[in-house]
Order: sequence, then structure tokens, then C-alpha cells
Amino acid sequence: MPVRRLGLVVHEGRPLAVQTAGTVREWADRHGIGCTDIDVWKAHEDRRGGRDELHHAGDPDLVVTLGGDGTFLRGARIAAKNNAAVLGVDLGKVGFLTEVACRDVEAALEAVHHGGASFEERMTLTMRASRPLEIPAGIESLLRYGHGPALPPPAVRPESTEGDGWGVALDVTALNDVVLEKLARDHQVALGVYLSGRLLASYSADAVIVATPTGSTAYSFAAGGPILSPNAEAIVFTPVAPHMTFNRSVVAAPDESIGLRVLPHSGQAAVSIDGQLRGVLDPGDWIGVYGAPRRLRLVRLRPADFYGRVRDRFRLTDAPATAQDGESDAFWRPTTPVPPDLAHLRLPPPPDAPLPRLPDDVQPSTPPDEAPLPRLPDDVRPAPPPDEAR
Repeated sequence: MPVRRLGLVVHEGRPLAVQTAGTVREWADRHGIGCTDIDVWKAHEDRRGGRDELHHAGDPDLVVTLGGDGTFLRGARIAAKNNAAVLGVDLGKVGFLTEVACRDVEAALEAVHHGGASFEERMTLTMRASRPLEIPAGIESLLRYGHGPALPPPAVRPESTEGDGWGVALDVTALNDVVLEKLARDHQVALGVYLSGRLLASYSADAVIVATPTGSTAYSFAAGGPILSPNAEAIVFTPVAPHMTFNRSVVAAPDESIGLRVLPHSGQAAVSIDGQLRGVLDPGDWIGVYGAPRRLRLVRLRPADFYGRVRDRFRLTDAPATAQDGESDAFWRPTTPVPPDLAHLRLPPPPDAPLPRLPDDVQPSTPPDEAPLPRLPDDVRPAPPPDEAR
């Protein structure tokens, strides 16, 4: 995928991210590729919606994020608007989305630019609502104290037809989740929850979460929801601290919508999309959340090891009762040919399969038991990163 234009999202509070951003800009300049910083704001300055950011950046076909998963989500909301790919450079602590370390950023960019990368598609969510979302004056500063400026309420998509009973279509792309939560600390939100148009139950809860498989390891997991493979096609509904016996998550099909109606005696409810406040609902208002036709394209430079990340990021330990059996092998994969009835499965490479190599002048930052970045063509050699980034 030759890169035509690049958008850059930087966690400005981390010196290493700022330094690595300079490396990315230098790489783009050497290759004659336009590079624009996106989702940048200053004190008392409004942030732009995703489509406005795309226009400002000249419609990049690659978005590079420098930070943790939160920074990645900032880039993802923009990239998904025009099918741009996203490369996440990792500075986080519990990251599931970022792909490479800072020291490998030039090698990663070369791999993308010269066709040495693959692309993994992730399911996203969009939504309709009974009315356009608004953020009442004073609430934004109350809920976001100590944070940067909030995103504006989502725009209405052109296919909306008011008065037809289906609500207004909102320009929303959520990679992780859509959350409806209480505003008053002493007053839970009361909601009617509908799956595929049928009432499941009326909840009184602190919040309810509608998540993608990607978002199943985020807020939904913290609230007791299940972990889903990011390759799954599903929507997860998880209530947060519900005052009722039924407090379990529900896993719905990707083509089943989830409707959330604020009941008449409920307090107001805040709508958050991927952790960003985007509107406030009053009693009687509703939103419908459903799988979006648009997918997000993630840059992948090595075979994904999602379950290895789950074990590592959540620091899973084995049951003490199994200690006498010794440590289990990290992988279960025979070296013999795959039987025909298993040929359709997603399997790890054989243990004796040769691993791709980085260029000799670029050292991998991953542990030796993980696959390094793909080897670039012999005539392509990225400049080594600065010593300070090592």
C-alpha cells in the first residue's frame, strides 16, 4: 500500500511520543509524503468532528497514532470515515490496539509503504436517535473536569428522514463502545432495553454498555462482561451495577440492533462514544445502536496474538492446583500437516516455521518469543531511530 498522505495523532503529554512524531515527519518528508497533525487542540479551542478532521488533513490514507489505546481511538474515529488504515505506535500500559514500539516506527512505515504489511478489519458501531444529540451548557465542564475539550455532538447523516419513526441517523463510528450512563450520583438511570425491537428488560443501573468485540476488553470487561475474540462478529450488551437479579451480559448477533429508551421517571443520561461525551438524553429520548457497514482497517505487521495479549495484559496466572503438573506449553500446534477438516481454522504457524526478519540495522523491541517485523526488500533501508528513542 503506497502511502499517499499521512495523518498523525500524538499524545502531547508524553515526551517520547513527541520525539517519535518528529521521526515520522522526517520519514514522510524523505518520501515526499504529506503529513498533517490531526485531532490537535489548545486551551479554550473546540475540537473537530471526524469528517472535519479528515478534510483538514487532506484525506490521509494512513493514520499513525503515538500513545496508548486512548490515542489510538482518537485516530480511529477519523480514519474510519474514509477507510484509511491505522498504525498504532505503543506508549501505553494495557494496550490491545497498538502494534509497534517507538523504536520500530520507521521500519513499520517502510513495511506499510512497500507492501510488507497486512490489514485486519474490525467491526464498528453506529447509531440513530430520537433527536440530534446535544450537550447542555455547564454539563460538559462538569463531566470532563481536568480533561481536554470534548468532541462536538455527532452530526446528522444525510440519509435521515425525520418523522418516519426510525429517528435521525448520526455520524457515529465507535470502535469500542457506546455507553449510556447516569448524570446524578444519587439517581440511577432507568432504561428500557430492546434487542431486535423486542423488550429484553427495564433496567435501573449506573450505566449500560453496548460494545464491539474489540471493546469487550475495555469498559465492558471492567463491568463483568465477557472477552470476545476481535475476529468475532457480535455486539455485547453489559449493564453496570443494575438493581435487579438479572445482571448478565447478552451477546447479540452483528445484525441485531440494541435500543435504549430513557424511561419517564429516570434522570438524564449521558451518551459516551469510545469514552467521549457526545450528548445528553432526557426522559422519553432513545438511541438505537447497531453494527456499522464501515469497518476499521488496522495495520498488522506480524501474526496477531490476541490471547497472548490477554494473558500478558491482565497478568493471568495459572491455578495453584496445577503447579505440580509443570508449566503448560505456550502454544498447541502440531508440526505435522493440517488435516483437511481443520484447514479452515485460524491456527498459529508451526513451531519450526521460519520467522520474518527485520533489516539488520533495526533491532526488534519485542521479546524473543514474539515474531519480529517483516523483512523489507533489500533495496529499502530505513534510517536507524535516534539513540534517545531506544
